[in-house]
Amino acid sequence: MGGSGRGATLAAVSSKSANAESNPEPETQPETAPEAEGPEAEGRPRRLAAAAVLTGIEGVVVAAFGVVSLVMLVTSTPDDMTQALTMALTVLALAVLPLAAARGLWRQQRWGRGPSMIVQLMALPIGWQMAQNGGVWTAAGAAIALAGVAVLCCLVNPTATLALGVGPRDGGATKDA
Repeated sequence: MGGSGRGATLAAVSSKSANAESNPEPETQPETAPEAEGPEAEGRPRRLAAAAVLTGIEGVVVAAFGVVSLVMLVTSTPDDMTQALTMALTVLALAVLPLAAARGLWRQQRWGRGPSMIVQLMALPIGWQMAQNGGVWTAAGAAIALAGVAVLCCLVNPTATLALGVGPRDGGATKDA
């Protein structure tokens, strides 16, 4: 067995070198690293990357708000310590959803789309309510709402849904007679 395997390997190597000599054109496909296999090897659509980045930024902003709330809790004396601590920890826990969704989208995992869409749908009324308060809150609310609309548009785009494997499947479809 060992001799035949070695002979087959040598024959494959010699046929590759013979093909290379007869075909002087350079190889057009670049070599990929083993860790670049899978969906990321094909490239990430720009809209999917934009959705991942915007969702990640939203998660970082929410986490920063939670950290600031904790710092304020430690450096000042709130009226109700339990309520302040609960709010700060809740905000930090809420930051996990957009951060996890951004990671899933960046890695082109199908599950990342749902949580990201939920975050964006929650951002729309939050942005609207903030914009109603006037002043700097109008700009902040508009930014939140625009980011939400932009991410939703990116996530329903056909290139993003195709990259995530979301959409109709031919296997389960029934044909009308």
